[in-house]
Amino acid sequence: MVGAFLGVDVGSVSTNIVAVSPEGAVLSRQYIRTNGQPLECVKGGLKELQKALPELDVLGVGATGSGRQLAGILMGADIVKNEITAHAVATTHFYPDVRTIFEIGGQDSKIIFIKNGMVVDFAMNTVCAAGTGSFLDHQAERLKIPIEHFGELALSSRAEVRIAGRCTVFAESDMIAKQQYGFSKADIIKGLCEALVRNYINNLGRAKALEPPFVFQGGVAANRGIVAAFEKEVGCPVIVPDHFDVMGAIGAALLAKDSIESSGGRTGFRGFETADMDLAPRTFQCSDCSNSCEVIEVLAAGNPIARWGDKCGKWTNAILGSVGSGGPAIKHTA
Repeated sequence: MVGAFLGVDVGSVSTNIVAVSPEGAVLSRQYIRTNGQPLECVKGGLKELQKALPELDVLGVGATGSGRQLAGILMGADIVKNEITAHAVATTHFYPDVRTIFEIGGQDSKIIFIKNGMVVDFAMNTVCAAGTGSFLDHQAERLKIPIEHFGELALSSRAEVRIAGRCTVFAESDMIAKQQYGFSKADIIKGLCEALVRNYINNLGRAKALEPPFVFQGGVAANRGIVAAFEKEVGCPVIVPDHFDVMGAIGAALLAKDSIESSGGRTGFRGFETADMDLAPRTFQCSDCSNSCEVIEVLAAGNPIARWGDKCGKWTNAILGSVGSGGPAIKHTA
């Protein structure tokens, strides 16, 4: 048997599953396109993990990402943590001296400031597409250049072209104008990479001290053009980890390891057979007070097994049996 801690990071673009040894080494990793089906991705990932490591003994499970609650329920996670904590834990595990973490995913981006191995500040962007991977994906599609070739093409440029990247609409308009002026696609892509980094720094790092060592992770870190743009912006090398695209999942696994080892308890992992469990999420609006919370409810065989999203906790607590059977009126919305 091979003992390992599992980490799952469920995001809107990718669902990542890793197995980490008790010594902190990555034994298995999966980067799966979520495609709007997070539950199916987690289930499929568990099956693939079992095939790859049939003798795996799961010692603990951690979940993170925007779908962390759902993944945590499905897998029986021992700990569920936000992405900031998970990314910071993974990065300091590999780079204990890191001071600034750049993270750009498909739909959001983060900057995390570390001092003495602890998070001292952070900022997160979830609303401006001009600083995320989707911004690059859209422009790659418009220019008809595979996103995998974006970085290489950007590095081949020898011209300086400034693209207005504060807004996706302005960026696209400016790129079209630069094309009409005769600049090559390589020059424009290089300008686009620099625009994304400039927008990222302006949104998340404004008025903050950016100190090295810098570590850049998230799916966009595969783009060498963006890495070069970051290095130009900060004026020194930027480290890209070997597992740059699954760092959140690694952090979740390490957090599960710490939780199990500090408590001395046993994992709540439901087992690989849960990949066949029939779970159905739905939402309802609580009308018991002016908060009108949208509560997420997960059903297994028609019975609710978990709820979250209520500010007062009455529905979350009710599922744990701490509230009587007479709950407030609900209005189902989905």
